[in-house]
Amino acid sequence: MKRRPAGMPLILRYRSVGRTERGPARPNVPPEVFERQMDWLYRNGLQGVSVGELRAAWRAGRARGLVGLTFDGGYADFATRAAPVLLRRGFTATVFVAAAEIGGESTWDTGPRRRLMSEDQIHRVVGKGMELGSHGLRYVSLPGTDDEELVEELTRGRSMLEDLTGGPVTGFAYPYGHVLRREMDAVRKAGYEYACAVWRSLLNGDHALPRTRMGDHDRGVRMWAKVFRHQLVWRTRV
Repeated sequence: MKRRPAGMPLILRYRSVGRTERGPARPNVPPEVFERQMDWLYRNGLQGVSVGELRAAWRAGRARGLVGLTFDGGYADFATRAAPVLLRRGFTATVFVAAAEIGGESTWDTGPRRRLMSEDQIHRVVGKGMELGSHGLRYVSLPGTDDEELVEELTRGRSMLEDLTGGPVTGFAYPYGHVLRREMDAVRKAGYEYACAVWRSLLNGDHALPRTRMGDHDRGVRMWAKVFRHQLVWRTRV
């Protein structure tokens, strides 16, 4: 079995902050639950930060008490519901956006489609200190692309986001969490400083950072359990 490296910081993975439909894979966290989760972090002396901030602090040896917050999909409710909650607590986060889908709907959702952030909403959250990351061009499973499509997803998607905001986009998140060695190597070659995977990824490192999924039942004891699981598996104090 491949040995996991020590020192992986805790990164939480959210998608939409909204009303949740019932089912085995609920992608939403209701707004009131999300607010309680952020309150829990705050009360326990933990600060939510973007992945870029977290990695910079980690390299400088001052990441104690920091927790990475990430939001996949670029849903409009990040701007309308999640960001205000974060800002009231002095938190930041990274939101990953598929460049060609801006202002549209989440065609990848198996349930009801949700609105995605507009260009104006992206400008506003970035202006408030949130980090913008890339989900590629069209939010597609990268292992299913050919080599030319893969390069387009990674490079054109990022350049469109950088043109939109006028700033660098240094982070990537694999759509659906799908990543094999080819995709990780391509992300590194494309010049991304880091990439986020999911908890069960077979790969790890700067370009396959593990993340802990957050759901609508996570509060109290379950929150502590996720922190302790991270400490146990990755041998990192939060």
